Amino acid sequence: MSNYDNLLNNVPAEGQGSQQLSKEEYAAKKKAEREDLFALSDNTALAVAGDGGKFQQYLDVQSKFDRYSAANALLIMAQKPEATRVADFDYWKDKGGSIRTGQTGFSIMEPHEYTKEDGSPGVGYNVKKIFDISQVDIRKMKAAPPPPTFNDRQILKALILNAPVQITGVETLPDGVCAKYDPQTDTISVRRGMEFSDTFRSVAQELAYTDLTTGPDTQTDSQFSAYCTSYLLCKKHGVDTQGFNFSEAPAVLGGMDAREVKSELSAIRDAVDNISGRVAKQLDAIAKAEKTRDEAR
Repeated sequence: MSNYDNLLNNVPAEGQGSQQLSKEEYAAKKKAEREDLFALSDNTALAVAGDGGKFQQYLDVQSKFDRYSAANALLIMAQKPEATRVADFDYWKDKGGSIRTGQTGFSIMEPHEYTKEDGSPGVGYNVKKIFDISQVDIRKMKAAPPPPTFNDRQILKALILNAPVQITGVETLPDGVCAKYDPQTDTISVRRGMEFSDTFRSVAQELAYTDLTTGPDTQTDSQFSAYCTSYLLCKKHGVDTQGFNFSEAPAVLGGMDAREVKSELSAIRDAVDNISGRVAKQLDAIAKAEKTRDEAR
């Protein structure tokens, strides 16, 4: 007869399992996790503000995760800066992937809406665990279709077409600048005869400047923020970025607190989002037109 005496104890051995938390203890645990992430985000913001190299590293992370907030880009940079594609456990599972043995996720903040006690709407944050694709076994995942490709002329046309200000080519500009926005005429003048990369970079920077100086939330140094926006737009569209230098970052951001730094970074991210949205619509129209022509042949 089998002996079941060893089962007659429902107290887990030391180190085996954990005591179930009460509602209050669980809430306190989650609050501590959120506070740790907020502190990590703040500390990383101050670090990038005080070092041009780290600032560029942050921009590189934000360029890969342009749908993520500046705060979450800072968190990704702090925990896994080499990440290229991130998602939670359920996403990878739904796509046919599985988290590799021994891999540990890292955390971002996921916003959610709620109703305050006074009935007004509020926004809270939950900790969300994510994994980079390098941590996932992707052998059973279906490969995503390749994105459409565009030539330099199409990309530049998409940037300029339907811009909120007039853009005009000129023979020369003062001080050898490539492009200049004139608020009096609401016009961006662009020096003719430049290479694609110089034209894209300079037009993107002036468009960003008009975006950043419109409305009540004008940035502390809109020229620097516009320069950063241009860099991110160049990264997004495969335009050469070798000439960019962010050694000025500490002079612009170094005296700010973490909240102010993140506000500046958020404004840059939003300017990229605004301009990219217009560019994406134009490129989508180009892709659809080409598909229609191919189908008609």
